[in-house]
Amino acid sequence: MSERSIALNRFGLGARPDDTVPGDARGWLAAQLTRYESRPAALRSISATATIVADIGEYQARGRDVRRAGRLQPAEDMAAPINARLPAEGMADAGDESIPAAMAMRRDARRDLRLHYNDAVDARIAIALTSTAPFVERLVHFWANHFAVSAENPPVASLAGAFEFDAIRPNVMGRFADLLLAAERHPAMLLYLNQSGSIGPNSSFGQRPRVAERKRGLNENLAREILELHTLGVRTGYTQTDVTELARAMTGSTVPGLGRRAGRRQTTGDFGFVAEIHEPGTRTILGTRYPQTGGDQAQAVLNDLARRPATATHIATKLARHFAGDAPPPAMVARLEAAFVKSDGDLPTIYRAIIASPEAWAPQPLKFRSPWEWSIAALRATGVQGGVPVSGIGLQAQLGQQVWKPGQPNGFDDTASTWAGSDALMRRVEAAERIAQRSPEVDARALATRLFPDALTPATAEALRRAESPGQALALLLVAPEMMRR
Repeated sequence: MSERSIALNRFGLGARPDDTVPGDARGWLAAQLTRYESRPAALRSISATATIVADIGEYQARGRDVRRAGRLQPAEDMAAPINARLPAEGMADAGDESIPAAMAMRRDARRDLRLHYNDAVDARIAIALTSTAPFVERLVHFWANHFAVSAENPPVASLAGAFEFDAIRPNVMGRFADLLLAAERHPAMLLYLNQSGSIGPNSSFGQRPRVAERKRGLNENLAREILELHTLGVRTGYTQTDVTELARAMTGSTVPGLGRRAGRRQTTGDFGFVAEIHEPGTRTILGTRYPQTGGDQAQAVLNDLARRPATATHIATKLARHFAGDAPPPAMVARLEAAFVKSDGDLPTIYRAIIASPEAWAPQPLKFRSPWEWSIAALRATGVQGGVPVSGIGLQAQLGQQVWKPGQPNGFDDTASTWAGSDALMRRVEAAERIAQRSPEVDARALATRLFPDALTPATAEALRRAESPGQALALLLVAPEMMRR
């Protein structure tokens, strides 16, 4: 691969026909750090977090209406499939007209939540196809996957896009500590990992007899993932006691207005700290005491975790793996780790260290593109600006990597073994044929030299020359080895 092709495909999201990379490929990448837009045009019509939280509140209110009719489980049990919670319409009491009416209103509210997800996926694809800073957009996707939420139920699905747009994008060019705090406080994260319902056992709310009797207090899910996935990494010396202490420090961090617990009465539309569910007292985590009170306690812990050496190692390893191969080069990991520590987690400093790493410029392909990466590269190759030739949501579902649905808190895997199976490759071939059929006719041989400047192999050039039609040539180009790997 030439350096220009590496800049376009390994660092970026794949070349567009009109992309021009100057001779200084590294300078071209570094310049993107200053022209990145956190709120591009595609997001101007997308609902903000506060609007979506208000809609979730409406959805839950409809659930309570139905539950009051004695037909459903508690509405806050959002983990259960919606169809399992809603009785069939025919089961409603024919003499009680309020029941089907409430059910219909809840279905409408659920439909509205689904629209938020669809709109957000379309916006994400539009940004990826048109951005003039594709290197930074790749980093946005990296961080959204690092702080993964999984859109498996209506509330989290509706907020998954807002999580990326409102928590990740504005902080991707700042400090890691600020990015961490924004991610852990966003309603999508608080709902996904059940932090919104965590109650301090010795808080004023937790001491209420009915609450204490139910023993549904402290939830450790978010605290555990913060230590294991978001900051230190696995097997880095923290203990179960540290997890519990962090969970206690995090109590009070919630989404006021959602659920049936403290703070339900008023919907603020965003993160909120509710003092009456916060566990009082000093916390000790990884040997450090945190005597702060209220929400300052969790913030102090997160700030310290963001600066731990283990966090620098964990983040450096993941970034090196993303850009320089499934087995991250130790020298590059050490270089990124040093940049992290020396800059106090300044993310642009770390990005410049990635650009400066010779391991990331190895001429042979280093990474197998994930379904998301491949589909975006294939669509960018056709030069579309908007109105993609296939359904974006449908395409991701076909390829097996639905947007923001990794199904687990550690996000989508970033290694070839997950994505390079024969069935997955066949799905790409079918998708390439469909994209080619619906794209304007193009000279694939000329296009190939623009997508992979000074990097097209003779074998691919020959295959394109022998294609029986322009459409077949384009489909072949979209599944060529140059397109599959970066």
